[in-house]
Amino acid sequence: MTVDLLAGLDEQQRTAAEALRGPVCILAGAGTGKTRAITHRIAHGVATGTYAPNRVLALTFTARAAAELKSRLRGLGAGGVSARTFHAAALSQLGYFWPQVVGGTLPQVVTKKATLLAHAADRARIAVDTATLRDVASEIEWRKITGRGIDDYAAAGRPAPGSLTTDMVIDLQRAYESLKDERRQFDFEDVLLACAGMLEQEPRVALQVREQYRFFVVDEYQDVSPAQQRLLELWLGDRRDVCVVGDASQTIYSFAGASSSYLLDFERAHEDALVVRLEHNYRSSRSVVDTANRLMRGRPGALSLTAAPGSAEDVAGEFESGLPAGSVYSDDSAEASGVADAVAGLVRSGTPASDIAVLYRINVQAAAIERALADRGITSHVRGATRFFDLPEVKQAILALRGASVAVTGEPLFKSVSDVLRSLGWTHVAPEQRGAVRDRWEALNAIMGLVDSAAPDTTLRQFTDELLERQSAQHEPTLDAVTLATLHASKGLEWDTVFLVGLSEGLVPISYAKSFDQIDEERRLLYVGVTRARRRLRVSWAQYGARSTMPREPSRFLAEIGIRTPDARGAGGRRGSANR
Repeated sequence: MTVDLLAGLDEQQRTAAEALRGPVCILAGAGTGKTRAITHRIAHGVATGTYAPNRVLALTFTARAAAELKSRLRGLGAGGVSARTFHAAALSQLGYFWPQVVGGTLPQVVTKKATLLAHAADRARIAVDTATLRDVASEIEWRKITGRGIDDYAAAGRPAPGSLTTDMVIDLQRAYESLKDERRQFDFEDVLLACAGMLEQEPRVALQVREQYRFFVVDEYQDVSPAQQRLLELWLGDRRDVCVVGDASQTIYSFAGASSSYLLDFERAHEDALVVRLEHNYRSSRSVVDTANRLMRGRPGALSLTAAPGSAEDVAGEFESGLPAGSVYSDDSAEASGVADAVAGLVRSGTPASDIAVLYRINVQAAAIERALADRGITSHVRGATRFFDLPEVKQAILALRGASVAVTGEPLFKSVSDVLRSLGWTHVAPEQRGAVRDRWEALNAIMGLVDSAAPDTTLRQFTDELLERQSAQHEPTLDAVTLATLHASKGLEWDTVFLVGLSEGLVPISYAKSFDQIDEERRLLYVGVTRARRRLRVSWAQYGARSTMPREPSRFLAEIGIRTPDARGAGGRRGSANR
């Protein structure tokens, strides 16, 4: 079993997987197989008896990533290992110990700060619009995860959102905290702070938690915040068995309080730490890897990626001189049309829609692209819109499958699931019409697609249980649709073909990025977008906005990666088509 677990790893991955004790830092570039390395490391520890499964806590930053870790560990024979987000782990501990330490039930967690903030604004008699409320909510999150009280926030010199003054923001925060306390509610940041406070003030609680979890693995460590780092240190106590994994080039949440310094300084904080560098990229073609390296050349903590033997090869005609295809359009509408035409051409040539993504900087850019794709009969899915498991047809399907799973039958899983979904309108052949009918079919077909990845001899009851587990973790299946996503939302995902649109000054980098550190974060954000591509990468920008007469300039990053930015063709350069 041990040999099997390590046999498929490269030399660096194997070194990481065999380092089971003490502080370990894995610097893992994009596409270098870091999830493979850490899951095989954990499974190897369990298989050799070094780890008891229930003593391991694997931490990450999204429920989806935690679900992926659990799924992989289960497949490697380490299903008893706990894989959770920081918040889920802290909430679980609070829920268990709160009745013992404080008494009564745990306060309810607020899922939407903006609603509570609106009530707080009324109480404080501060007129504020919805957009500004969201910005104030972000300020509250930043203040808490960086360990600041309200008075400390006042001294931090943060610019006030919207038309508010700093004093108004402080008054609004005080009203928010007061209202939250009156209603016996926590927000997500309170969960981390309360758990840390409980561990610091209650030695017996800290002793129990440290007895439960002996070995820690932290994924995406470049995104850890001061509040999360403090909690990790409290969980560890004086133990040293912690493995952290991250890539400084993918630090894209500094604005929210995340800091790559914990990753970059790990070796300094742990003098005997083993540091392993994963730099063989198995995801992307050589052209994509070279583009990523050019973008990050000379940046602190940047890893020099190499296209590993056997990784994706360049597709003939897609690249010129090792550079991704670049296009300039006259305006946003022309860019959306040009990208949609290119997507339609790929689909016609046999590329599955699910293997294509269009990435952009801000959400408002999605609408024009979504319309242009729909006009060409291409189904798209906006990541971050209505979540898959919140769709009415998906909820209905899960309820129906749960009901059917009560009866014990000897039918194959495919027949059992298809019978249930057919009763809800699913057909083996996709409907020709687009719109709501096709969207509903795509959702049901995605559930059907999970049957193909189920283990042999899976029963309907087991399939339904796994579906419910996915629902709980928001671990969405792959839809047969083109993905539309912001650069932030694309992190952790990958596609064969990626279109990076809107690469102009004011969008990438975003207009409010002024300082060196802010521009550098925009660079890292673009790096994340570039490294999502497995085979093809296409970049574009538009000279004019939809309703603007002011011309744009191409993003400064285009020149750095070697993309020429010619003028768009057409009358006056205003209504032209794409230019390579």
